[in-house]
Amino acid sequence: MPPTLRLYAVHGSHPCAAVERALELKGLEYRLLEWPPPLHAVLQPLLFGARTVPAIKRGSEKLVGSRRIMHRLDELAPEPRLYPEDPALRQRVEQADLWGDEQFQQVARDLIWAGLTRRPAALVGYSRDAQLKLPAPAVRLIAPIVARGAARLNRTSPAKARARLEALPAQLDRIDAWIADGTIGDPAHPNAADLQLLSTVRLLYSMADVRQILERRPCLVAAQALWPPILGELPAGAIG
Repeated sequence: MPPTLRLYAVHGSHPCAAVERALELKGLEYRLLEWPPPLHAVLQPLLFGARTVPAIKRGSEKLVGSRRIMHRLDELAPEPRLYPEDPALRQRVEQADLWGDEQFQQVARDLIWAGLTRRPAALVGYSRDAQLKLPAPAVRLIAPIVARGAARLNRTSPAKARARLEALPAQLDRIDAWIADGTIGDPAHPNAADLQLLSTVRLLYSMADVRQILERRPCLVAAQALWPPILGELPAGAIG
């Protein structure tokens, strides 16, 4: 019987990676469908009434957004839990999850798309394991258009990316503090905030201009325990 749950995603999207890892942890069968960026902004509204990913479809049920989806997954498959039963811990996880969704996710979007407008050829590496298989010369040809379109969609720019880079150490300190107090960081029992925050850390580590800031941080160690490295790399100088 084919899987009843479909995950609509953009290849390389960190919120999509968070939801896909949640599905794997739950042992839920699903089918992955990847939109090519930035065409998802046109195609997603036709199915879901919203342009963002990730989105899931289960029969007639449709949900958009990593937080909404992960809450629903806890209802569909209660164990292992993404949101702890202990009220105090759950409150901390919810707060970290919300900040990761509403604040930290956008940092990686601003950096990657601003960087790719300056180094569009790097998109070849990031697309190597995408569902839509295009020859490297074809990806290289369309990369400037894709990067500019995604940068406009995300309202980013080189100046905004540089500001994000300057603010990043303090944000990583906040995540490392959540690891220190036990809100996140248990590799045996990752929760929704782990997935939300550390998927972003994983994407950030693929950017050479960010790598030095992340080295030896607990949040990087925790991210690497949950996912293999991203294949692509944004070369040094693309952001700074």
